[in-house]
Order: sequence, then structure tokens, then C-alpha cells
Amino acid sequence: MARTGDVVAVRDVTLTVAEGAFLTLLGPSGSGKTTILRCVAGLERPDTGTIEIAGTVVADPARRIHLRPDRRGIGMVFQAPAVWPHMTVEQNVAFPLRHVPRSGRPSRAEAAVLVQNALRRVRLDGLGARPATDLSGGQQQRLALARALVRDPRVLLLDEPLSSLDAELRGQIGAELWQIQQELGVTTVYVTHDRDEALSLSTHVAVVHDGAIDQVGEPRDLYARPATAFVARALGPANLIPGRVLGAERGGVVVETIHGRLRVPANGTVPAAGTETTVVARPEHVQVEAGGDGVVSAAAFARDVVEMVVGDGDSSIRARVPASRAVEPGAAVTIGFDESRLSLLLPEGDAH
Repeated sequence: MARTGDVVAVRDVTLTVAEGAFLTLLGPSGSGKTTILRCVAGLERPDTGTIEIAGTVVADPARRIHLRPDRRGIGMVFQAPAVWPHMTVEQNVAFPLRHVPRSGRPSRAEAAVLVQNALRRVRLDGLGARPATDLSGGQQQRLALARALVRDPRVLLLDEPLSSLDAELRGQIGAELWQIQQELGVTTVYVTHDRDEALSLSTHVAVVHDGAIDQVGEPRDLYARPATAFVARALGPANLIPGRVLGAERGGVVVETIHGRLRVPANGTVPAAGTETTVVARPEHVQVEAGGDGVVSAAAFARDVVEMVVGDGDSSIRARVPASRAVEPGAAVTIGFDESRLSLLLPEGDAH
């Protein structure tokens, strides 16, 4: 548990990150994800619990253990690049090497090699002699990454490092970051509120909500089988359709809803008949056909697809269809569902 003043910012968080994994902490502002990262880094002190990095306990308030950030074997990149303006690019990258314990500190020649290797990884080789402030915003973020990697950290921590960049640069540098992480195999913990970043970069995602972790898993699994309504929405648009379980049938759970009976794949325990539940249908799992009792109330072009809303109020359904099959607002339609891709939210208390 960690507090910020009188507010409990993080509570009951248990999280294991496998060596070489790329774990993203995903959640809105104020959810506690950055506090978790700062506790791992040693920039915040948890009130209770234990933090261990590569077999070494770095924080345990009960035993009065709190290793300084520079003794934890971490590299960290913040939202702002935080380059030192009075230093050159090379001097910025070399700075962490000056704070290695004397017994393990590299020689000047060794440090020069480490700096050049780090700059090459982030495609800044040849720019080492420039003042750091002469770099563009994207280059400064690459510089911050090189500085975090120069000591060959056991864990790389990144706190929304792409959020200050424009959309094109975010995609470009995000792809480069993923490639570097794959090549080095460095265990990485990444904080973002951007679900597209979380889905595209991560081997695992932890959805953070109100200071706790709602669900952890591989991005594809969380998207397909969210445990809670919050997780469902955090990973992308979702239709949350209330219903009542009628029973089991052919490996599925039959649920009575306002949109008819739906057979949802049974992933785990089948809820008892009569249980109130919620069916999750992503917009791309909704089928739209011309003619029927439904009415398209809105439609928006989104590159090669069209996002549509059928109906209004609590019973409205969002659908995503190819642009070639789009229907204009006001048109009468019938909706259906790809039942093989539906899922059920877990009962209250079973999500974690």
C-alpha cells in the first residue's frame, strides 16, 4: 500500500513480472499506475508490502529496507525527456555511469563504448557532440531512453514516455521501443492511459482502477475476455448487454437479453440459471443487415471502417462494419452477433 498525503493511492497490489516481459500498467489519470511505478523505482515509499527486483528485496517497510533508486538496477524514462541542457548528447547518456559504485565503474574508454552502443540502439549515433537542446522532441525522448539503457538495467521503467509526442512520432518511436525491448530482452514496466499503446506494445497488461489491479493478462485475452465492465471499456469500445442466464447448451451459456437469446462461449464455470449477468460484445462482433426494426442513429467514418450506433438510449448498440457495407443514419437495419466471440463478465468479487 502507498499513500499520497491522506489519500491511499495504491492498495492491495500483488504483481509478478516475468523476466524479459513487457508489462503495461493501463488506467486513467489518478488510478494509481504511476504511483506503482514510482514505488518500484524507489521514488515513493510504500507503507506496507515488499518489492523485489531480480531476487533482491529493494523495499520492505516492515524491515526498514528502502534501496535508493540508483542501487536498484533500474533505468527510467519519464513523460518529459528531462535532458540536461548544459550537456551534450554524449554527456547526458554518460551521466548515469558516473554514479556506478566505484568498484564496478567503467573506465573512460569503456564508458565511451557503452555510450556509443546506447546511442546506436536509439538511432542517435553521430549526434553525440551536439548540445542536447538542439535535438527535436522525438530525438530527446530517444536520448532519455539511451540514458536509461546505458547501464544495462535489470528493469526498464517508462512513465508515459510517448504522451508528449504527436501521433506519427508516437507510432514510430513506440515501434522502435518495442524492437529495442525485444532485442535486449530487458524486463519492462510501462505506464500509459492509451489503450492502443498497451495493446500493441505489451506482452502483458495490468488494468489499474482506483488504486488496485482489476485484471492482468495477455492483451488479446483481456480484450476478448474482460473480467469487469471497467476492463472491458479500458481495452476498447464495448457493448455491455445485461441479461439473465437460462442455462448451458452445447458448450455455451444461454443468456436472455433485450436483443434476444444469446449463446456465449463458456470460459470457465457456468453461472447458475437465473443469475444476472452481462454479455460483452465488441463493435466488430456486431452484424448489421439492411431492413428490420432497428434504426441507425449515428455513423462515423474511421479509415476503412464505419462506426455506427443502432437505436438509442440504454438499448443502443455500437457496431463496426467495413466501409463498403456502411448504412446511412436513419436507415432500418437488423442487428445480430458473432456469438463465438462474445464473453460474460465475471460475478462480483471474482475479477482479480
